[in-house]
Amino acid sequence: MKILLVHKFHHLTGGAEVFYFEVARVLKKYGHEVAFFSTADENNINTGDVAHFVPAPNYSGGLLDKLKALPSTFYSKDKKKAFAKLLDDFKPDIVHAFAIHVHLTPSILEAAKERNIPVVMSCNDYKHICPNYKIYDGKKNCELCKGGKFYNAIKKRCCKGSLSFSAASAIEAYVHEHKKVYDNLVDKYLFASEFMLNKTKEFWANKNINYGVLKNPFKPEEYTPNYTGDYALYFGRIIDEKGVDRIVKAAAEVNLPIKIIGDGPQLQELQHLAKQQHSVNIEFLGPMWGEALNTVLSNARFVVVPSLWHENFPYVIFQAFAYGKPVVGSRRGGIPELVGSDRGLLFEPDDITDLANKMQQLWNDKTACKEMGLAAREYVESHFNDNVFYQDIMENYRSVIK
Repeated sequence: MKILLVHKFHHLTGGAEVFYFEVARVLKKYGHEVAFFSTADENNINTGDVAHFVPAPNYSGGLLDKLKALPSTFYSKDKKKAFAKLLDDFKPDIVHAFAIHVHLTPSILEAAKERNIPVVMSCNDYKHICPNYKIYDGKKNCELCKGGKFYNAIKKRCCKGSLSFSAASAIEAYVHEHKKVYDNLVDKYLFASEFMLNKTKEFWANKNINYGVLKNPFKPEEYTPNYTGDYALYFGRIIDEKGVDRIVKAAAEVNLPIKIIGDGPQLQELQHLAKQQHSVNIEFLGPMWGEALNTVLSNARFVVVPSLWHENFPYVIFQAFAYGKPVVGSRRGGIPELVGSDRGLLFEPDDITDLANKMQQLWNDKTACKEMGLAAREYVESHFNDNVFYQDIMENYRSVIK
């Protein structure tokens, strides 16, 4: 089978790109031919496969230049034409789309429909139902745009805190709704979490949509578990919706060491907060990657995932589990599905004392912590190996191939 994979970035920027490349890896492992369609960037990864790159949106210039370029971020004839050529040259059996908005636009999917090539789309964020991707307005979870009321994004300026970005995103949503992009151009929508699937059904109650579940692939065999550790750990972006401030506030209520890895717009604010409350048990390590990150993660006792927004399926949890680390996770999005009842503890993210109690509970009980770590490792080994993922993805593909 020949599969054309489509995503806005062809280099690693986060979990969505890891998923995109992992899908390609597994498909090739089982003998399928893949090709890529994405945007040009000097950091693009050469996988040795057929790949076509188109220019990324250009946000430079004055206001008039930006206004002129705006329509092409909703619908691009040039990118549709480039995609059509790749379809004709590669002749895929199926198109698997990931994040395509703004950079590629759903216009490219029209080319697939015109050739009767089935399309599946993996949704790793909420862009299909929310102008700002997150159903989170910067302070709290928000569903005001439900029912096509996208003007609320402008009223709340919830897209990067900018009126212009929010207006552009709302207009984009109205354009796609008017053109029935989500009704007509995708044969099946795939979600990694039941939460995102069910939330989409709530927003699209009046749409006749074909849904499926495709959980993320992962390679636990690349990680050596360590069921002991000397501190609690957070690693990831330090930004409001990640809830890292909850950990800093909880630090004042616990008697255990905490390390925080990452960078972001909230870092200095949280460092100042830690000093204000005299939290000498918390250490900010800055951004870390590769072996440096793995060493710190391997020596943690457990990992904290305190997200305020409805995360889909965070890769940080897979990494923690692969190292045999239980997770103290917030009751948000797909996090409870991963943590379950035996792989960590869940807390209410707006309750600092609840978080502090769960962290202290896990820290004090080394036996329970190890048992949860063992269950976490077994979970990723049995549920997220290549064979399980391959069977799932092929079942979804076959369901839409005529």
